[in-house]
Amino acid sequence: MSLTNTSSSLSNSSLEKRWRRATEEPAWLRLSLIIIALTFLGLFLVLPLIVVLYSAFSQGLSAWQAAVTEPDALAAIRLTLLVVIIVVPANMVFGVATAWAVAKFEFRGKSVLISLIDMPFAISPVVVGLIFVVMFGSQGWLGPWLYEHDLKILYAVPGIVIVIIFGTLPFIARELIPLMQQQGKEEEEASLTLGANGWKTFWYVTLPNIKWGLIYGVILCNARAMGEFGAVAVVSGRIRGETNTMPLHIEVLYNEYMFTAAFAVSSLLTGLALVTIAIKSAVEWNDERRQRIASA
Repeated sequence: MSLTNTSSSLSNSSLEKRWRRATEEPAWLRLSLIIIALTFLGLFLVLPLIVVLYSAFSQGLSAWQAAVTEPDALAAIRLTLLVVIIVVPANMVFGVATAWAVAKFEFRGKSVLISLIDMPFAISPVVVGLIFVVMFGSQGWLGPWLYEHDLKILYAVPGIVIVIIFGTLPFIARELIPLMQQQGKEEEEASLTLGANGWKTFWYVTLPNIKWGLIYGVILCNARAMGEFGAVAVVSGRIRGETNTMPLHIEVLYNEYMFTAAFAVSSLLTGLALVTIAIKSAVEWNDERRQRIASA
């Protein structure tokens, strides 16, 4: 009996070792992958960030402050924030409505709608700008009508807002669609069965269930809206102090060999990006903590 137990124990130990070897990577491989990942991030993410911050403050805080408070820089900052204030709420409404339609209902053309949502990911931003030039330009499809009615789209704020809405359109919808599909529609149906109307069901059932996904999508949309360059460069006209967003203003400064000023404004944009990443990380951490508490 003792020999049998010993043999069984050795057999189980051998099987466990074989299973571990088959399912776990060797230590040298794990270490190599970690080194490769850290080296890549260091070269292409951390090092450029250090260069931007060093170059921005290389001539002192007064030079940095002068660069970011210069009238054209302030105009670019105001325009960038204005565009974000318009674009993010617009995409919130579109994203929630689209995700609700896709996740909760079956209809013809559903797969086509999902494919169209992904279209901005597949089209170059410069091509997006050219598309709207063809639509709203003086020789475009709607150009003569806009001119007759004294409506200015291109080389003005509306054109910038339109192309950035197009470019950021998928972010919120794409975050919410799989989340709402996973949650199903049983809770909404139960709420309606108990007498709640559509708006109460949305505010008290649907929205609390999707709030973390919605916040995550808003953060991504905000980051892309602040940093959009290609499409904005085509439709804005690059009018200094009027239609230059922060990325365009940085390019103007760099082309004029005002490197310190260019890096100073870049550091401000980088700071906004870092704040966005910090908020994103906090949202992810809070969501993971909430899931752990719910599963405990």
